Amino acid sequence: MKEQRFIREISESKRRILILSFVVGGIFFLLLLRLWHLQILSVDDYRNMSENNRLRFVPVAASRGAIMDRNGTVLVSNQPSFSLAVVPQEVENKDELLDRLTTLLGMDRAELSERWEKGKGRAKYYPIILASNISRDQVEIVEENHLRLPGVEIEMKPVREYASGVLAAHLLGYIGEISEDELSAKGFEEYNPGDYLGKNGIERSWEKELHGNDGGRQLEVDARGRVLRTISESYPTVGNSVVLTIDARIQKQAEMAFGDQAGAAVAMDVNTGEVLAFVSNPGFDPALFSGKMPADVWKEYLDDKRHPLENKALTGQYPPGSTFKVITALAGLEDGKIDENTTVNCNGSYELGTSTFKCWNKHGHGVTNLKKSLRESCDVYFYQLGERLGVDRIAAMAKRFMLGSPMGIGLAHEKAGLIPTAEWKLKRFGKRWLHGETVPVSIGQGYVLMTPIQLVSMIATVANEGNVYRPYLVKRIVDADGKPLREFKSELMGTTGISADKFKLVKQGLFAVVNEPGGTGAAARLSDVHVAGKTGSSQVVKLRDSKQATPYQYRDHALFVGFAPYEKPEIAVAVIVEHGEHGGSAAAPIAGRILRAWFDSKKPPKKEPVRLKSKGDEGTDDEPEPPAKQQGVNEEKADD
Repeated sequence: MKEQRFIREISESKRRILILSFVVGGIFFLLLLRLWHLQILSVDDYRNMSENNRLRFVPVAASRGAIMDRNGTVLVSNQPSFSLAVVPQEVENKDELLDRLTTLLGMDRAELSERWEKGKGRAKYYPIILASNISRDQVEIVEENHLRLPGVEIEMKPVREYASGVLAAHLLGYIGEISEDELSAKGFEEYNPGDYLGKNGIERSWEKELHGNDGGRQLEVDARGRVLRTISESYPTVGNSVVLTIDARIQKQAEMAFGDQAGAAVAMDVNTGEVLAFVSNPGFDPALFSGKMPADVWKEYLDDKRHPLENKALTGQYPPGSTFKVITALAGLEDGKIDENTTVNCNGSYELGTSTFKCWNKHGHGVTNLKKSLRESCDVYFYQLGERLGVDRIAAMAKRFMLGSPMGIGLAHEKAGLIPTAEWKLKRFGKRWLHGETVPVSIGQGYVLMTPIQLVSMIATVANEGNVYRPYLVKRIVDADGKPLREFKSELMGTTGISADKFKLVKQGLFAVVNEPGGTGAAARLSDVHVAGKTGSSQVVKLRDSKQATPYQYRDHALFVGFAPYEKPEIAVAVIVEHGEHGGSAAAPIAGRILRAWFDSKKPPKKEPVRLKSKGDEGTDDEPEPPAKQQGVNEEKADD
């Protein structure tokens, strides 16, 4: 009996030991499993948590490269600004902190919260930019309340300074804070929330050159956020600078010439394609876009009927009006439909079928040849020529000038314009081309559309007698020390294949427009340089009430294209004054002022005379002989 009980006790002990062994083994297995999970599977997570507890990253923003004109005049540089940042790992109560910032700094609570959410996906020790370009008063408030604002820091960042205010604003563009869409887009992997980048113009097109590379310091801090040591440091790299083809002196004169009028002007070197002036008027202040735009200023921009935010030189598409007669005339000469002696009798209108097409001069121009038709802008001459040519021959000539497609000037969103053909209308509207539709096309109306860039390219090609150069805006890229990195040269897009003799016939007519009695462009005349050009007006609406004053938005656009000197062309210019009505009185004077600025810029600076002026001295002997004085201007020109 005792033996059986003893055996049972031994057996029970073994069972308990076995169970205990299983329990202990299970515990050790779980410990090993947990250890494997901590040291193998989750090592990266815990390493990051550890780093977050002791590291802080202080970014150092790189300065953007400068933008200069062709002579080295700085148009855009940098100035320091302050940003409000927060390190998330040092904030225990986000809502309490944001409420405190809202009260102290008068900031928008919703905007602060939105920026926090936007940047929280990064490492906790990396600062989040809550507000950019804050005032010095706000900086002082943050410093005074530093102990009440855990994790809040003030960062210094360079922002753009536009030395000349609104000068060339549409060309230069502006910078703004990177958007969420841009952050997730290809090519912006190195950007962070709160960074600034170019939004349009040169700032956008040359962003990769201008931006530079940010630097920063990685610091070790204690539990109270005090810096213990610098772990690593990288220095920012200043962005490269962009040297433009623009001459700031000519740009300034061009913008001043417009005054309060809306429109665009482009000036270009006829032998290279370098753009010398690029104007869209009215302009805007690009500095306002770097921070928070004042609501009243934004509303003023939006309500302005002149559309100051639109880059008219790049995206404006206008009927070229009588400036397009240059293309029609060359098409007629090339096709053998006319020569210099071909005449048309203009009695003030032209009848085609049941339609009557009026000339701007209701009394007519009488017997008119090619030169006179250009000088006085006779519509009837070109109505008849256009009918004989047909729309496709006119379009073919325009295509030789590379019209109807973007010129590739190097800015985003350049428009293509429109050169209509019979095939185009059939595809676009499903209707065949009507014979009478060619008549308005021959004088640059109807479906024809051109941009200011295309207009200046067209007249430059006439000036150099057949070479179509691509307009370009950047001469070179230089580093921070001014060392050239890339040079840009002229690019010949194509040639028209038209003989020099035919160009000379048209150029003689363009010379007469500015310099002979009855010419419509006398207001572009210079005293010491021969100018050649063509005026134009383009309709905004087909029908107007002649008994009442025409509202501003329904008035015709005024145009002028020209080049100088006539004998050896250097510069071409195209001017469009929106709703200016008459090219001869509204656009030609602006073109003349641009040309005047160009030739004045080439003169050596005047030296002070060494001797005293005597009573008999009344002037100098070295003034150039002026061209023939103006003897008559066609004041009643309604079309030009």
